[in-house]
Amino acid sequence: MATEIERKFLVVGDHWRSLTQGVLYRQGYLPTQGPCTVRVRVVGQQAYLTIKGPTVNHTRAEFEYEIPLLDGEEMLETLCLRPLIEKRRSKIAYRGFVWEVDEFFGENSGLIVAEIELADENQEFERPDWIGAEVTQDSKYFNASLIRYPYSQWSVGATS
Repeated sequence: MATEIERKFLVVGDHWRSLTQGVLYRQGYLPTQGPCTVRVRVVGQQAYLTIKGPTVNHTRAEFEYEIPLLDGEEMLETLCLRPLIEKRRSKIAYRGFVWEVDEFFGENSGLIVAEIELADENQEFERPDWIGAEVTQDSKYFNASLIRYPYSQWSVGATS
């Protein structure tokens, strides 16, 4: 079984912007029952279908498959819940790890989070100075949650 172990943090300041250029992502979620999510993602000229199980601590089952681009675009337009997730993902290497910084647009504009994937839940890592509070366990920061309750609808101070 494929697994994903990741931690998620808020991003502070703008210093990270000078370290990389990002790639635009469009993604949506298919309606499901239960604790799993089914995501459709288009990145450039590639599309993917991803199934994720429930998160336990920092770990969850993850299965990802490349699909035809036209299929992915059609699923985003006709099958996925709204709003779609639109973001720029920047990958930044730091002290032996790759941080993925997601700057959201549209209904989630203003939200910037960084994720780090680990080999083990107890693996240690050093945080760059642009990494703020950890939000790994806060489900409102999950991309699948941002379609149901977008960042633009959060009350002032909800990110602290």
